[in-house]
Amino acid sequence: MKDNESEYYEPVKTKVEEILKETRSSYHLEITARKTFSSKLKGKISDYREIVFSFLKDVRPDITGFIEEDFLTKFIIIEIKNETVKLDHIYQVRKYAELLDAQYALLVSTEEIPEEIKRLSRVVHRLLSLPAYKTIALVKFNEETGELDEWFPENPFKG
Repeated sequence: MKDNESEYYEPVKTKVEEILKETRSSYHLEITARKTFSSKLKGKISDYREIVFSFLKDVRPDITGFIEEDFLTKFIIIEIKNETVKLDHIYQVRKYAELLDAQYALLVSTEEIPEEIKRLSRVVHRLLSLPAYKTIALVKFNEETGELDEWFPENPFKG
């Protein structure tokens, strides 16, 4: 197990790009945990949402990007944890997803997705829900294989 979650940024970004390459023709991802958004990324945020930059100066998703399809730009945010998923992590992802109006929100952990979180999401139906029928996906990153091998409730890029 790596000590610092930042050591997972590049492998997770690469793995998500591999998935997107199979299913999408135009996409862009960048590691935003350590630096501000690039001009390419900023250029995709609508003028009326520009206020979000003042809230994302000090804290940002680990990885941010977009997919262009059907003449629309759909944002992706990815938060990575090298520990077991906690309720606070879900709300952190929700914050980023709502600020950026992200179509895709992933919470990637190096640990198995806790059964308690799965059960809680079945009781608290809005736990993993975002506006406009969007959903937060919980994902396990397998360090040994380098794969994203468990998705809950499902992989949003498939199907």
